[in-house]
Amino acid sequence: MCAVVKADAYGHGAVECARALEKEGATWFGVTSTEEGVQLRQAGIAGRILLMAGFWPGEEEDILQHGLTPAVWDRSHVAGLEDAAVKGKRGKPQAVPVHLKVDTGMARLGVPQKDLASFTQVFQSARHVVMEGSFTHLAASEVLDDPGTNAQIGRFEDAIAALKESGLAPAYYHMGNSGAVAARRNTWKNMVRPGLALYGYALPITSASTGTPDSTHELPLKPVLSWKTRIISLRDVPAHQPLGYSGAYVTPAPARIATLPVGYADGLSRQLSSRGRVIVRGEFAAIVGNISMDLTLIDVTGIPGVEVGDEVLLLGAAGARSVTAWDHARLNRTIPYEVLCNISKRVPRQYVE
Repeated sequence: MCAVVKADAYGHGAVECARALEKEGATWFGVTSTEEGVQLRQAGIAGRILLMAGFWPGEEEDILQHGLTPAVWDRSHVAGLEDAAVKGKRGKPQAVPVHLKVDTGMARLGVPQKDLASFTQVFQSARHVVMEGSFTHLAASEVLDDPGTNAQIGRFEDAIAALKESGLAPAYYHMGNSGAVAARRNTWKNMVRPGLALYGYALPITSASTGTPDSTHELPLKPVLSWKTRIISLRDVPAHQPLGYSGAYVTPAPARIATLPVGYADGLSRQLSSRGRVIVRGEFAAIVGNISMDLTLIDVTGIPGVEVGDEVLLLGAAGARSVTAWDHARLNRTIPYEVLCNISKRVPRQYVE
């Protein structure tokens, strides 16, 4: 299993999450960039680190120095790594393992299918760069009967056959992301790359033909993150009182309004203005007025005993009530990935075993 901790572990904190995952037995970690990989190494992560989006020219020495494993799909990638290997420590050439990315239909990164045969020659002539793995990425793994995804799987099978015919024998083949881990066992090969599922969320498994969810493939996931703040101010306001910037919300009746020290600079989307809700003392409280950069107002009129300093759940559960990244995503017309990744660096993270 390659545990994907890119994008600061989807907003959860890459170093701490990688440490927890490594403690549980994870031996591979997936990141986007050389910078993310170096961060893990400097934090003491010993497992293999896959740079899933490759690297920039000039980063080859960092890759070798920190024992990172880059994705490659261009001749210049291999050439740059070959040069860096020759110039390696004390002049001794280093073997450089890489994973070849194959474009099976997303048209983002990877060797196009038509160029694969000629690209294998690059590895056959390479002296130090070794194709340790080959992989692709699925566009809609969570849609069970999606014809495009089925076509991608077929193209990757063809790519595997072509690599073997050319005499190359990568140790790893992988294409399964979180959706494929849940619903497409035929994509597992000998490595899978769960990402969002590690943090307790997943896109629904559905049918393209009917559009209906298929609960038989649901994984037993539990969100690992709660996002909390505290009330810093309370005031009683009269009816017809405009609240916040632009007076975007006007109280229909006398109300008790609490101020929270959190805003869109922290990742609480402005799209939740007068639409979202939080949890205070086990009860829902509506967000009222425009969310500003640093502050958010909530209506706690019907909740007894609310005081300055009370904990407020922006994401999380209290008793029978919960607010999830899915709740935010639906109001924002987006997906949980974006909600979680948008929690900004200025929000302190605390880790509990």
